[in-house]
Amino acid sequence: MAAEGVGAIVGPMVTLMGAAVVAVPLFRRLGLGSVLGYFTAGALVGPSILGLFTDPAAILHVAELGVVMFLFVIGLELRPQKLWLMHNQIFGLGLAQVLLAILLLTGAGVALFALRPAVAFVAGAGFVLSSTAVIMSVLQERGQIASEEGRQSVSILLFEDLLIVPLLAIVAFLSPLGQGEAGLGVVSVALAGILLLMAVGYWLLEPFFALLARARTREVLTAGALLVVLGAALLMEAVGLSMAMGAFLAGVMLSGSSYRHQIESDIEPFKGLLMGLFFLSVGMSLDLTVVAREWPLLLSMLLAYVVVKSIAVYGVARLWGGSNRSALQRTAMFAQGGEFAFVLYTAATESGVIDGRDNAIFSTVVILSMAMTPLILICADRLLRAETVSLNGVENADALRGRVLVIGFGRFAQIAVQSLLSRGVAVSVIENDPDRIHEAARFGFKVYYGDGARLDVLRTSGAAEVQAIVICAADRKVISAIASLVMTEFPNAKVLARSYDRDHAIELIRSGVDFEIRETVESAHRMGAQVLRTLGFDDASIVDAVDDIRLRDAQRLTEQIQGHALSGREHLHTAPVPEPLTQTAR
Repeated sequence: MAAEGVGAIVGPMVTLMGAAVVAVPLFRRLGLGSVLGYFTAGALVGPSILGLFTDPAAILHVAELGVVMFLFVIGLELRPQKLWLMHNQIFGLGLAQVLLAILLLTGAGVALFALRPAVAFVAGAGFVLSSTAVIMSVLQERGQIASEEGRQSVSILLFEDLLIVPLLAIVAFLSPLGQGEAGLGVVSVALAGILLLMAVGYWLLEPFFALLARARTREVLTAGALLVVLGAALLMEAVGLSMAMGAFLAGVMLSGSSYRHQIESDIEPFKGLLMGLFFLSVGMSLDLTVVAREWPLLLSMLLAYVVVKSIAVYGVARLWGGSNRSALQRTAMFAQGGEFAFVLYTAATESGVIDGRDNAIFSTVVILSMAMTPLILICADRLLRAETVSLNGVENADALRGRVLVIGFGRFAQIAVQSLLSRGVAVSVIENDPDRIHEAARFGFKVYYGDGARLDVLRTSGAAEVQAIVICAADRKVISAIASLVMTEFPNAKVLARSYDRDHAIELIRSGVDFEIRETVESAHRMGAQVLRTLGFDDASIVDAVDDIRLRDAQRLTEQIQGHALSGREHLHTAPVPEPLTQTAR
């Protein structure tokens, strides 16, 4: 009997994981993204197709913890001071986008689909609540969370999460079942819950984790982190807010904690698994019988709501000073509805504002819009070309002459070329960032415009005549591509390259460059030496220690590349051991 009970749990989990590990890599390989892969896998195993799962709502409730974990990790990255600096965007940009979108969507519901004003408001307000899970996953995959556009997107999402409380209160006021008196109570209880959570976070969380850390047992600290996340989420749900908002606030309160990094590493595995489960369960929730029965209404409502919301998002983005391209990118990202719409539609159904059929139609429209988002983003990326950068005052690399050609002129190259210039070495520098070229000109450096990954640019830059080509680009893939190109086309030039990390260094060494150096290795050696000096060690022992580390590192590199051909180059050099370290001037 016990085995049967375990099998009843393990079997569905194996099915879900099997569907995910097949669909997600396939969709990523096709360039469609992991989110759409999860949606498709969920729809396939759900009740509408294979019928392997008959109650996706139950799985969705569990899977919402993925969004909870995600918002908690985001909160850990935002200290309260940093969050306060975003208040103008949260309550300015977020409020403007939400109000305009609700107004336009409500009007569209009344005018296009003959919905009663209250029903049109609920339908539009639910669609305004964009999918935090989808948008944050996309931002994370693209590495844009810390960018200006990423911060604005996070601000809008935070405001939309906060909006669930007043929306639930409005639904209570609209209820024909006499629940209007509860509206003010909903808001009051929500505010009390936020204040209670902030008080607990301010006075109790740090001592709590200090107590757990003294146990020196990692699983206890992990249990404590999960307790805080889930406890905050349950508290916010109990007072009418979203669980994700509770987790986010808990993360913000712990962002300044000395245990932050340990907590984040403990939560990360749960977050990734549950986020995938969430997307799977949303796909399972798609009821194809509703789609087959109501497809004309569903498609027209989906198209109308996506277009109308896009107009609102684009208009507000331009009013807030965004460029045409950034406004269109945000529009593509926010054009969908989100998971919190299900909460609003369920509350509206229980309050009698909408009926069961309306709930099914509106929820299906939201699910379809979430599934469309990866496709919309792919189309947007392909249609939106990078904005043209002004090249006024920038000279193209044309028949440059010098003993050394430097490709890329970031902070690394700016320091590297100073030694050459101090000895009168003729240096030609090309860079493909006009802003950096203008900035260099302010400090007296003559830098020419050119893409070092293009053979024609390298030829006109004098690569065939120089004695050395120094590759100082910032992107490791670009560095590797340029190194391969110049070694093939210009074999007479010595190739010296900046490497990003150890793996990149090994890659460059195996390709046969004449010299490579990891961009931080020498500064790290000098920092270690200075720490030893600060602790009172004499210079001789410091030099011995650092030279020993260099020697061991060189030996490990040799072992790792041993047995691999070096592309026909006879001599291979990595960074040499410098002269003994001496204390530099402060």
